[in-house]
Amino acid sequence: MLIKNGRILDPANGTDTISDILIKGERIALIGRGLEADDSEEEVIDAGSFIVAPGLVDVHAHYRDPGQTKKEDLHTGALAAAAGGYTSVLCMANTVPAVDSIPVLEDILKRASEEKIHIYQSGAVTMGREGRKLVPMEELLGAGAVGFTDDGTPITDKELVGSAMTEAKRLGVPLSFHEEDPRYVTEAGINAGKTAAAMGLTGADRMAEKVMIERDLTMAIETGAVVDIQHVSSREGVELIRRFRKKDPRGLIHAEACPHHFSLTEEWVVRKGTLAKVNPPLRTEEDRLAIIEGIKDGTIDLIATDHAPHTMDEKSREFVKAPSGMIGQQTALALGITNLVEKGHIPMSRLIELMSLNPARLYGFEAGSLAVGNKADIVIFDPKRKWEFKESDILSRSHNSPFIGMTFTGRVIYTIADGKVVYRL
Repeated sequence: MLIKNGRILDPANGTDTISDILIKGERIALIGRGLEADDSEEEVIDAGSFIVAPGLVDVHAHYRDPGQTKKEDLHTGALAAAAGGYTSVLCMANTVPAVDSIPVLEDILKRASEEKIHIYQSGAVTMGREGRKLVPMEELLGAGAVGFTDDGTPITDKELVGSAMTEAKRLGVPLSFHEEDPRYVTEAGINAGKTAAAMGLTGADRMAEKVMIERDLTMAIETGAVVDIQHVSSREGVELIRRFRKKDPRGLIHAEACPHHFSLTEEWVVRKGTLAKVNPPLRTEEDRLAIIEGIKDGTIDLIATDHAPHTMDEKSREFVKAPSGMIGQQTALALGITNLVEKGHIPMSRLIELMSLNPARLYGFEAGSLAVGNKADIVIFDPKRKWEFKESDILSRSHNSPFIGMTFTGRVIYTIADGKVVYRL
């Protein structure tokens, strides 16, 4: 395969230039101007006016497989990811059963290997994600887990968290934390504020995030564990992460922003109902801007989707009974371009760093960079194309998105994984 005339944007190597990429098999063979195909039957992609970047890496997704495949499975999740420019995805451990044993993990990884993108799997931190007993982390790591998280269920036992961090430090593996102390959550999925009050609800107070982030970052510094603070939603959370990162010369602390948290506010719950119900919740404009500021100054170093499929039957329930979460992999890049790059907050190279290079580096994935000899995992996108996200565009099994009907800037044209086109517009 030959990619011609694209704007190659590769933050890992400081590359931003018009050039060609020749792919042989699964890997990049040559990068340079004026390259020609060796075979007349070789596919040639004219990437003129497009950006050619490392395939995106999502380190926070829920494919509901096994146990809830009416919402999503590995195959439909992979299709949605490829359509969003993702070539590597890390799935969370809140499957049914949870990923707390080698048989469950091996089953997932075996089936994941049959998909056309790279699907990685995290293990749970605690057995059954019940917050009582640690999983056999070393055994799960040996069987193919790449990280550990009880995402979806905060771990309230401080001593257990300390033990997990000590073991993770020993094994050299990251831990990811969902930071919502249940003591401060009356009804999940909606910010404790004016929108909740208008609906007759109390909601989830920002203290729920603040107290757990402070606890876990303190312990990370003490233990030397590498941690990822997931889906940061509040200005207080951003401020804490900024403060702790200043006293973290070892680079232990990482933090995610989700596209919905830097794009939407609690008012969207009024407009979209349960489609805008998510944990932690959409908060205020002040919080949204604080998250963007955290992205700009490096406090937040990852953009992850928290892709969370649910059926429309589930989302059609009354607000307090409907599950939290929204799909997000097909809209993440466009939201980053529309709300971060086009508005002048960050350059395009920084967006690629947040969505590809940094996530790959955190987990040690062979991804996130375009260089000769590297895997040919590539996204080609039009940074200026306007498009409306329609329900008919959705490749996920679930359609629970508040972004349906919205117009974005920036659209994926091709996704290439292991040297093969896995999505084309």
